[in-house]
Amino acid sequence: MFGAPPGPQTDAEVAAIRHLVAEVEHAQHNELVDRFLSVFRRQDPVWTTGHGKRLSGFEEIAAFTRKVLPGAAAESTAVYDVERVLFLRPDVAAVNVRQQPVRHDGTRIADRPEGRPFYLLVKEDGTWRIGAAQNTVAVD
Repeated sequence: MFGAPPGPQTDAEVAAIRHLVAEVEHAQHNELVDRFLSVFRRQDPVWTTGHGKRLSGFEEIAAFTRKVLPGAAAESTAVYDVERVLFLRPDVAAVNVRQQPVRHDGTRIADRPEGRPFYLLVKEDGTWRIGAAQNTVAVD
């Protein structure tokens, strides 16, 4: 499940990565634009939305997020589960996430597809940040 030898160092890094993914979930659930943007690298991140729109650079991601995030969780939200972490280097990790749509009471919305975000994380100054990401809708 996690592509590095087990041990305290790896466990701490995986915990930090899980925390970052929880920040993404919390920010989107609560429509917190600045908090969502805080998880990205400031230099040239890339984000591809679940609908295939590629956003290049922090300013483009920020403009898009400020436009679409407010109101996005009016009817429902999603829960995020880290399914796999692969350390490509000690400071670079590929992360697979399962994104399940839920109602505000936490019940699963069965007739909506799940998302499969993929994050390429970079550790800078001791903090994991999203360098590139793609959210893909999972279709049976």
